[in-house]
Amino acid sequence: MDSHAQQLRILIVRGQRVLIDSDLAQLYGVQTRVLNQAVKRNADRFPVEFAFTLNRAEIMRVSQSVIPLFSLKFSNSVLVFTEHGALQAASVLNSARAVQMSLGIIRAFVKMREELSANASILKRLAEIDQSIFAHDAALRDVYQKLLPLLLPPIQKPKRKIGFNRQQE
Repeated sequence: MDSHAQQLRILIVRGQRVLIDSDLAQLYGVQTRVLNQAVKRNADRFPVEFAFTLNRAEIMRVSQSVIPLFSLKFSNSVLVFTEHGALQAASVLNSARAVQMSLGIIRAFVKMREELSANASILKRLAEIDQSIFAHDAALRDVYQKLLPLLLPPIQKPKRKIGFNRQQE
């Protein structure tokens, strides 16, 4: 994998993992406009679950961390590709580099799925541990409440005084 593939930025937009058109074009070694033209010429190969255009709010949200703002001045729309869309784009471009880089993209998406799965497994286990601790905490609190009277000193009844006790009148 070359340095471009190492810089692969997979984002979550509309609940989908996607790549931005400029990043994908860079990976495939073409200009963004060339990629987008190829997609437009083959629009029937890119249903909405493969590629979609970000709305202005999504562009602004993504631009805060990924897209340099100067690149937005040159484009009113940003196209994003899902894993399947990125592979479809490689077939549309039909270049050796695109095919080679599409393998790197597949690996990146697979690795991301594996990491998310591992994280979900860890979170599930932590939730189980939390429930166990909660149950043990409740049991310990109950034991403490039952032992507390035994730990306190016995209540002393006032001793009766021996001898003549004359009360003041």
